Amino acid sequence: MRVLVINGPNLNLLGQREPSVYGNTGLDVLVKALKKYGEELGILVDHVQTNSEGELIDILHGAIGRYEGIILNPGAYTHYSYAIRDAVASIDVPVLEVHISNIYAREEFRSRSVIAPVCVGQISGLGIYGYQLALDYFRRYYNEKNV
Repeated sequence: MRVLVINGPNLNLLGQREPSVYGNTGLDVLVKALKKYGEELGILVDHVQTNSEGELIDILHGAIGRYEGIILNPGAYTHYSYAIRDAVASIDVPVLEVHISNIYAREEFRSRSVIAPVCVGQISGLGIYGYQLALDYFRRYYNEKNV
């Protein structure tokens, strides 16, 4: 099984940007840990990070036929990108939305996701551990589907 992890805008600064909100773990450390955890689960994990909305949409479209699942942290696009929402809705790859911080406990504008309704689910507020839970979900989802 292959899962694509997509991190959106400003997540390239993970570990540096607002550590009180997002923690001290850098993106490179997170990706290395996810790939290792994926190996333990029998999942090949690929990762991409982009600050560009259009590139993110192209990446989602390019996942068709290549991945069994997508873990998406759309960053601030979560709250207003109908283009990303439409891209998620238009592909047949299940997408699980992940947020490091609890978007519902922050500024009011962050408490709404326009993308979540077209995803299989959302994990919010569990720090970087949320990405591992997303991998667990896809492993269980496909194991149960193939029984």
